[in-house]
Amino acid sequence: MAVTELKPFPAPIPLKKILGPSFIILALGLGSGEVILWPYLSANFGLGIAWGAFLGITFQYFINMEIERYALIKGESVFVGLNKIFSWTAYWFIISTFIGFGLPGIVAASAEVFAYIFGLASFKWVAIIFLVAIGLIISLGKTVYEMMEGITKTIIFLGIPFIVVLAIILSHNTDWLALGQGLIGIGDNYYFLPAGISLATFLAAFAYSGAGGNLNLTQSIYIKEKGYGMGKYSQKISGLFKNLKEKQHIELAGQNFELNESNIKNFKAWWRKINIEHLAVFWFIGLVGISVLMILAFSTAFGLANNSQGINFVINEGVIIGQKILPWVGTLFLLVVAVMLFQTQLGILDSTSRIMAENAALKKIAKTGKKEINLSKIYFLFLWAQIGFGVILFLLNFYEPKSLIILGAVINAVAMFVHIGLVNVMNYKLLPKALQPGLLRRLVIIFIFLFFGGFSAITIWDSILSKIF
Repeated sequence: MAVTELKPFPAPIPLKKILGPSFIILALGLGSGEVILWPYLSANFGLGIAWGAFLGITFQYFINMEIERYALIKGESVFVGLNKIFSWTAYWFIISTFIGFGLPGIVAASAEVFAYIFGLASFKWVAIIFLVAIGLIISLGKTVYEMMEGITKTIIFLGIPFIVVLAIILSHNTDWLALGQGLIGIGDNYYFLPAGISLATFLAAFAYSGAGGNLNLTQSIYIKEKGYGMGKYSQKISGLFKNLKEKQHIELAGQNFELNESNIKNFKAWWRKINIEHLAVFWFIGLVGISVLMILAFSTAFGLANNSQGINFVINEGVIIGQKILPWVGTLFLLVVAVMLFQTQLGILDSTSRIMAENAALKKIAKTGKKEINLSKIYFLFLWAQIGFGVILFLLNFYEPKSLIILGAVINAVAMFVHIGLVNVMNYKLLPKALQPGLLRRLVIIFIFLFFGGFSAITIWDSILSKIF
């Protein structure tokens, strides 16, 4: 798989042209942590838990940048690199991705909100229709990446400002003060964690402060597909989705470059720009999005009796917004939420299918030695397998949104613990020393790795004890 020909490290492009991949990874978190879990917690426990959202999305910023570092330098996804060191990782990523994201809680939440808007008695069949519709949207697109980037940018640029305006209109100065205090762990008569909060729900929200789980790893695929850094020379997988009947030559491995002053200078220029892009789009817009959604949930639904049941707090928000402003504004809010959730599920199914397809291709190429492979067929097999699994769960009446989202998020928190450690080892072993993370950033990653491991272990142990006693 190795390529011996050396290529020059490309010069960086203007910052405004780099915007793109971070919007997709940001949008992947909109329907889980941002729209559902953190607002759920603030509606039930107040804003003193906001520190978790701040810490969670900050952790993911550093996690994502080390994933991007590898793709920028190698022009290949982290899955290719990890497979060089640990041959078992391809199987792990297929299994953990399918289990972690096969639970269709996000589309179930979208369907429940949609069903409420239109007065439908049951949302199960709506959820099934939504899943099939997502499969058709992805399957009929000519190039998946451009479609995904366009959809996510539109929803973020229209949805987030609308929610910000609502939060400003409906909140009070004391709410924003409470948010500021919550960012440093000060709540109403508690510090950091209130009495009665579920550790599993908090860990789920923490893990989904951004994309979460193996979805973070798709940053390397998107960096490659946009042609950033050494990705300029890589094969663009999205172009393979045009024809399902043809096998095409697959080159998943990237190109190498000479470690000279010019190439190192170009890498450092790229590195500065993608750090700025990810900080501005993923971290800043993401944190603003989480914060205003928490404020909105707190200022409208906090303390209402049925908030803790499923995603009733979202319905309560829409009702209160309609009462305080105009009925159609409350309905529009719920519609925006439903669309955000639908788009998130669409993005997740695309990203998870990419992850599993690339890892399956790596093992097939290693086994047969042939690079003539129909990657688009593998991609769509995984896509429709996930959709089929979701439909089966719905037909078996496993469709309560919050429970599915929390279970999936806890599984994905464990998956994050694994991939943080793997990527850290990979960057140390495969990247030139001059381009590896510095000591401070490496210590930050090690701390994040230990945090996710410890928190996941405590949560799982607490869940086991609660079942026993």
